[in-house]
Parts: sequence; structure tokens; C-alpha cells
Amino acid sequence: MHAKRKTAAVVGAALAPVLALTLPAGSADAHGYISSPPSRQAQCAAGTVSCGEIKYEPQSVEGPKGLTSCSGGNGRFAELDNDSKGWKVTPVGRTQSFQWVLTARHATSTWQYFAGGRKIAEFNDNGAQPGATVTHQVSFGGLTGKQKVLAVWNIADTANAFYACIDVNVG
Repeated sequence: MHAKRKTAAVVGAALAPVLALTLPAGSADAHGYISSPPSRQAQCAAGTVSCGEIKYEPQSVEGPKGLTSCSGGNGRFAELDNDSKGWKVTPVGRTQSFQWVLTARHATSTWQYFAGGRKIAEFNDNGAQPGATVTHQVSFGGLTGKQKVLAVWNIADTANAFYACIDVNVG
């Protein structure tokens, strides 16, 4: 019996590098997205809307800071920019909580929210590392009706940001 355990240990040790190279990366390579109300990438991951690669990695919409696209300029996720794809629209009030799920908690400079062609909210974290979830209370001001909200998580120590679009009906 001792010989069998030793053989299993040797085989396991020999296979470990092969498995490390062939298995998909886990959350260490992931980042974050808005889960509530459901962002476009959350809808893809849940199967609410039929999507391509973003279905498997909703937390990966990363691109250079300062962009205004739902895809973060990432061609692999360009379908997130398609406003006619059939995204579920969430009814909201004049103020709404937006919850981010973070699978890698990067030091954060700011969180920004845009709707109606302008910035409607900004939260400054001054380089702090956020928790596993982050919630912001955002006021829509005078905006009403159907709106596409662009939420941006600006990382403090890189030139990149994470992007999410959420379709809402402000009533």
C-alpha cells in the first residue's frame, strides 16, 4: 500500500506542471463587473442575452482609461457596444444602487458613471484596495426614460480601467 501512495505522489508531481499549463486561468486573471442591476456582460454570463466570448469572462472588459464604449475598446467584446442586441432594461428610480463584483481587487483611483452624454457620478477611492463587492448610490438628476449607463472602474496603478454598461429606464 505504501508503494501505491508513493507512485501516486510521483505521478501527481509529474502531472502538476502539465495541468498548470493546460487548465484555464482562474480568478487571478479576472477583475470585475456590475452585477446589479445586471450589466450587459452580466446578462451574457447569465444567458439572458445570447453572446460570444464575454459569456465566459464578464469580469474582463478592460481597456485604456478614458474610453466611452461598453466593450472598453476590446474587439473580442464588441457585441457589448451593440445597442440593438436586445439587452434587458431594468426599471429604476431617480437614485439607484450599482453593485460591482470584483474578482481581483485592484487599487482604485475613481469609479465613474455616465448617462445622457455626461458624467452623473464619481467616487474617489484615492488608491485604496476595494472589497470583493462595491456598491455606489447614483442619482440620475433630471434624466428620465431609457438610459444607457456607462460605469468605469479606474485602476490606480495602471493606465487601464474596467467598463460596464447597464440599460435602465429611469421613472
